[in-house]
Amino acid sequence: MGNLLREESRALNAAASAHLQRMVEPAPEGAVKALQYSKNWLSTQSFREGGSEWECLAEALYFEARGETVKGQFAVAEVILNRVDSPRYPNSICGVVNQGTGRKYACQFTYTCDGLPETIAEPAAFRQVGKVARLMVEGAPRQLTDGATHYHTTAVSPNWARSFPMTAKIGVHRFYKQPIRLSSN
Repeated sequence: MGNLLREESRALNAAASAHLQRMVEPAPEGAVKALQYSKNWLSTQSFREGGSEWECLAEALYFEARGETVKGQFAVAEVILNRVDSPRYPNSICGVVNQGTGRKYACQFTYTCDGLPETIAEPAAFRQVGKVARLMVEGAPRQLTDGATHYHTTAVSPNWARSFPMTAKIGVHRFYKQPIRLSSN
């Protein structure tokens, strides 16, 4: 028990104050309260571009989840935002999305390091994921993945998936939470 408390204390001390603030502050006034994970509901929401954080999230959703259901797109966005809130990852959406970029296939999100140009060829799909990104940036609830920090499609089987607990299955994606490392002291 003492080891667990020391590990939790170490993690809290390592967490950036912005991460901790997001965990205790209520969602902003504009946060969506009646969120529905349907294409029909999402079509009633307005499309508004945002700053660089919105752009990074919308681009990630486009390349990572545009073929998924609306629910699947929100779930992938949750993973990215859960990483932002974790002291193990960069403390911005762009930092998380671009972590490891520049090292061929050694990045967190393959589209950023696969050597292919990031071309938005489906404007309707981008509008949809752009709406998801806007809602998530504005504080939509994260209730689909139980705090997942990782995901993969059923087409691959990464080594880490064997040791991370699965938290959800949505569409062709499987979601996992990175376990807390306990020290041996």
